[in-house]
Amino acid sequence: MNQRTFYYFAYGSNLKLSEIQRSCPTAERKCRAKLPAHALVFPRKSIGRNCGVASVTARAGSDVWGGVYEISELEREKLESREGFKPDRPLPANAYVPSFMTVFVDGDPAQPIEATTFIANPQPNPPLPSLDYKGLIIDGAREWNLHAKYLATLEQIQTSNP
Repeated sequence: MNQRTFYYFAYGSNLKLSEIQRSCPTAERKCRAKLPAHALVFPRKSIGRNCGVASVTARAGSDVWGGVYEISELEREKLESREGFKPDRPLPANAYVPSFMTVFVDGDPAQPIEATTFIANPQPNPPLPSLDYKGLIIDGAREWNLHAKYLATLEQIQTSNP
């Protein structure tokens, strides 16, 4: 059966295949990708994780590396729900909002891919991420074989617990 799919750019805990497959069992790795002129930030608290959680924000001179999954269109709603997005709510009332971004396969500007990602609605004074949450991001980055320099940047993320 040939079903419709979409590309999803993961940069946080969903880099880890077992995490994304909790809501999207059909998710398959497509490619490593770079989101230029953006930075990884932790602008809101997750009630479920009880810590700060990741998002991306525009920032000149910074890049976010991640992975692009190909996912069945039938699972989009489950992913949106897991990310705290409900289309019938006003955008500011959602934890995350889906956004279409252009990312580049292995950082090559000649290989753009349009992918959905989720951008957090920031909260005032969010907590730091937990060591466990940081670990999910780093484990996922290793699964994708992201560059050593980017992994070193992830290792430097401050956490709420040592």
